[in-house]
Amino acid sequence: MIYQQMKAEKKQLAVLVDPDRQTVESLSQLVDLARNARIDFFFVGGSLLLEDRFEKTITYIKEHSKTPVIIFPGNSYQVSAKADAILFLSLISGRNPEYLIGQQVIAAPLIKEAKIETIPTGYLLIDGGRISTTSYITQTVPIPNDKPDIAVATSLAGEMLGMKLIYLEAGSGAEKSVSTEMITAVKKNISVPLIVGGGIRTGEQAEEICNAGADIIVVGNILEKKPELLMEISLAVHAANKVTE
Repeated sequence: MIYQQMKAEKKQLAVLVDPDRQTVESLSQLVDLARNARIDFFFVGGSLLLEDRFEKTITYIKEHSKTPVIIFPGNSYQVSAKADAILFLSLISGRNPEYLIGQQVIAAPLIKEAKIETIPTGYLLIDGGRISTTSYITQTVPIPNDKPDIAVATSLAGEMLGMKLIYLEAGSGAEKSVSTEMITAVKKNISVPLIVGGGIRTGEQAEEICNAGADIIVVGNILEKKPELLMEISLAVHAANKVTE
């Protein structure tokens, strides 16, 4: 579906759900809002899971929504047979072998047993103006936001290594999103779908990022404080689709 939509030049919207940050009430509200906003995917996962809510969160979404659930794993144990797919992430912007291949080796048998679709994804951390949880845990220095050439070369390497998606991530709660200059540069040089997340707080930002070349927009942290923004962002993504038609 992701590839089909990219070829049709249709932008897509994903909502990132961190199980640690959701109560039954807030998750119910988010699922209802997502249904009305006609989002394309739920991404479920987090850098830290302190509560036993990962499986419960996926189960709740699957029982109350027809929207595909894709695991966005923060570690090798975030695997569930109840999900529709998993982003098999490799942190290619970093040099920590644990997140380039180490966690993947541990997760691979679990994913095979779960029998869910695996989507190899080149994951790049981009400087969002503050130290993100992912950057801290992985001990990874983000790519400077004003260095699109580094992001381009890294994304190209990821695609040549067989990655089926490239994900530019400014980090949860980032002060600034990935620059449109970087998004455009990367998109012009790769042939696989491009995901962009982190620091997206308005519909205007979402539309600019879509027009810059992102195929999938991911929003999450801001919805915990202002869930009503989901409809605004969704309308912006749909507006970007109309521009490309």
